[in-house]
This record gives sequence, structure tokens and C-alpha cells, in this order.
Amino acid sequence: MNIRSLATAAVFALIACLLAATPAQAATFVTFTPQTISVPKQVRPVVHSVTPVGTVSLDMTATQTAYVVSKMRVNDATIRSLFDNEIVCQGPGGWSKNMVIGQNVYDTDSGSPNQDVTLYTRFLVHPGVAGRVTCTANVRGNSLSSTSDATYRLVSGYLTFADTSVINATDGQPVQSSVSTGILGLHTDSPKVWEPTLGYFTLPSTVQGLNVVGDVELQVCLRGITCDEYKSTKVKFTLFVNQWKADGTLCKTDSSIQVTHEVPYWVHHKYVPLNKADFTVSKAPGCVPRFNAYVKAEWLGGEAAGIQGTATGLTDSEGSATTHDSDMSHAYVLPY
Repeated sequence: MNIRSLATAAVFALIACLLAATPAQAATFVTFTPQTISVPKQVRPVVHSVTPVGTVSLDMTATQTAYVVSKMRVNDATIRSLFDNEIVCQGPGGWSKNMVIGQNVYDTDSGSPNQDVTLYTRFLVHPGVAGRVTCTANVRGNSLSSTSDATYRLVSGYLTFADTSVINATDGQPVQSSVSTGILGLHTDSPKVWEPTLGYFTLPSTVQGLNVVGDVELQVCLRGITCDEYKSTKVKFTLFVNQWKADGTLCKTDSSIQVTHEVPYWVHHKYVPLNKADFTVSKAPGCVPRFNAYVKAEWLGGEAAGIQGTATGLTDSEGSATTHDSDMSHAYVLPY
């Protein structure tokens, strides 16, 4: 073998070693396979079925922030059932972050528009340590019958890293916040709640605008408060986005994103997405790239309700001894 052949062979050997030593980047987008989801009957304590339907992974740097989104659509329920769209993420050094959004899906004989439900679960991923982050989408649920299991149909959906380079605040952290554990009551004695809330944050001066999202989980009827299960609650939601001046006075405000929902008890959990996609950064005299944002929930009447915070003690799989927590009502910013 001549010198050139030896050199060529050495190059190919080196390439082979490098390929073997460097694991391939996993998929960052996956489409869910349509399937029938089986959920157990309602018992105390509650038992959820947990059906993994897709996984994505991303190799990240220590400073990188990514945006993960799961969309699920279900229908064809045999019995009114809880339908949860959950994302469970794990990363280097034991880092983890999870979120779940849920709503009851009505049975096919109900005649209700709630027999066909689409939920989005979405948040920012920032482990703060270089390494691979893996996120799995789960369908969680149970029948709302105490005597019978149920099924419903996962019609379509996907899990994706929709943006792998989200701009951080000047402190190097993503702009996002979740409502802590518990339920924030909305009723006669507490008719207004300002959650989820993004406290003051400063963005790089190069940012031209903000895409602000507030995803709220509304619960109808609260423990300890008398509730008529044949009635509903009425709540108005407004997403506020503010920009500030260097002297601490208001530069600009927006409250154009509003929605009012009248929700019957049998829905019980109502997904309320709010999105101001085009808040332009003002360059007016004195204005600086400092902001805050929040969702204002106003109880307008009916049965007591509440804003749901982090869900605790969720089983990793059906009946498992190991558990985890998942955020629920949540807000975040995608600067551009």
C-alpha cells in the first residue's frame, strides 16, 4: 500500500472513530401516532394512566434556552374523562422541568363541544449546564366514573423544540414563571387574582418586540366551598404587558388580549391560553427595555373557582411509587 493509500485509510479510520464517539442528535420534532387511550375509573386516591406518545431531545449549551411545545387533540370518549397533556423534561446534572395542562373531555353522546378538546403545553427549557435535554409527552387521565374505565382517542398532535435559541434576559435567565403549589381562589371574598406573573425583567437593547404568553388553568368549584354541580362560573381574563422608563414610570402598556369564559362544573378544568404576539418595544425618550407582565383573572359570578398552581405527587407511570411535580398555570416571553 502506498503512502497516499495509507493516509486515506487513516483519515477514514479517524472519521469512523469520531462518528462512534459522538452520538447523533436525536429528533427535535415528533408527530404523535393516532391511538386509543385507556384510562382507569375514578378512585380515591386518584390513579392516572400515563401514556408516553413521543420524545424529543436537544444537545444544549450552558447558556442556551429552548422552547418546547406539545399539542394534543382528543375526542371519541366513551365516558367523560380527564385529559392531561404533560411534558416531562430531564437534562444534565439531574435537572428537570415538567408542565401539565388538563381539561375534561366529554363523552361522544353528550352533544357538547367539549367532546373534542385540543390542549397546548409549552414552556422554556434552560438547564444551565451543557448536555442533552430529553422531553417526553404523556397523555395522563382517568375516567370520571367511579364504576367504569373509559377510553378516548388521541386524534393528532406533536412534540417539538419550536425554537432552540430563545433570547434570555440580561441576567442570562429565560423570562418565565409558574404559579406555585395550590389553588388561588376566585369567589365573593377574593374576586381578583393577578397570576401567573412575570416580575420586572430587562432584555438586551437589540430586542425589537415581545411575544408574551400566559397559559392559565382554571378550576371550577373549590374544596371547602359549597358548589352547585349543575351550575357554572364566569371569569374574565386579561393579559397585561408593560414597558418602563429609566425613572421607574410607565412607558407603555397593553391589555388588548382579553377573554371571558362561563364554565360549567362538569368541565371542571378549563385551559385558558392568552397570547400577545406583537408587543413592540418603544424607543420613545426615557423608555428602556425593562418590562413586566401578568394575567388578571376577575370572577364575575356563579360558583367559586380558582387558578391552579403546580400539581404535586404525579405518578411517573400508572400506579408507580415514584412521583414528580408538574407546573400548571404559567407565563413566559419569547423576545424577538
